[in-house]
Amino acid sequence: MADDVVTMIKTDHRELERLFTMMEQERSVRPLALPLAVAMLEAHSRAEEKHVYPALVKEAGEKDEVEHATEEHHEAEELGRRLLELDWESEEFDRELGKWVEAVRHHVEEEEQDLLPALGETFDEERLRRMGEEFAEQRAEELAGGSEGAGGGEGAGRSDLAGLTRDELYERARQLGVEGRSSMKKDELLEQVQGAEGAAAG
Repeated sequence: MADDVVTMIKTDHRELERLFTMMEQERSVRPLALPLAVAMLEAHSRAEEKHVYPALVKEAGEKDEVEHATEEHHEAEELGRRLLELDWESEEFDRELGKWVEAVRHHVEEEEQDLLPALGETFDEERLRRMGEEFAEQRAEELAGGSEGAGGGEGAGRSDLAGLTRDELYERARQLGVEGRSSMKKDELLEQVQGAEGAAAG
């Protein structure tokens, strides 16, 4: 039997925790473990945002919780990318690693206490398995480098917004106060941000 989406998400959480513990306990593993953990977290987050969070908003009434969780994703991803630029043997790395691990552990705890139980209560086994298949497929695509915006820049000459990634559009939408942004796809974010910026300019 294929794993349901709740099981898959928890499995990812445990694997991230394993990588964190390794990096905390043994500096020499960091050059290998860090890029793996950063890539895994980003792929996991994108898969949740595309195939899990929208369902929680529409059918489980978890709009506020999902928006909060999505913002935590982006904060954690930013911290992870910063670590990739640091000397993994430095004290600065130790400090930033502590911040990153704490942020991700906090997010995992909230998700497993609030959002995952809501998934289990709202959807039947067949739906959870189907969501699991979609989640796994999206995660694999992200890890393989097939994420939206990876090629980047097409059409950017006419509009700087068109060349932005979904993450960047989401951040712009957050700054502009666009509601419902956490469940929007990249093209929807682009449309909303363009509209909001146009209204602001007008």
